[in-house]
Amino acid sequence: MKTIRVVAAVIRSLDETGAPMIFATARGYGEYKGWWEFPGGKIEAGETPQQALVREIREELTAEIAVGELIQTVEYDYPSFHLSMDCFWAEVVSGKLVLKEAQAARWLKKEELLEVNWLPADLELIDLIGQKL
Repeated sequence: MKTIRVVAAVIRSLDETGAPMIFATARGYGEYKGWWEFPGGKIEAGETPQQALVREIREELTAEIAVGELIQTVEYDYPSFHLSMDCFWAEVVSGKLVLKEAQAARWLKKEELLEVNWLPADLELIDLIGQKL
């Protein structure tokens, strides 16, 4: 089975009351169109995971991010490939999050994390993220 290496950003911010939130996007294409995920993408040859994440967020959402600590590497078997996904905390440092590929986006508070239909690999992170928010 083919392995695909990707990175994902769990972008954090605070709402007007100071409560933490994370940014999620709904896929705008492909077999899993409409399913929710943490933004990111494939690691290109010669890139570190952190460099790939900065590039992917700039390409997909137009913003510049600071990549923080590795949360977890998720290993997940989809029917036609194995996904290896490095998931990092991140924060927007300049610009605004503008959707260029996703069909929708939401800022989710801890109690809202299960209100969207997560992709299976991303769902594996939700309990861990909820504990750290």
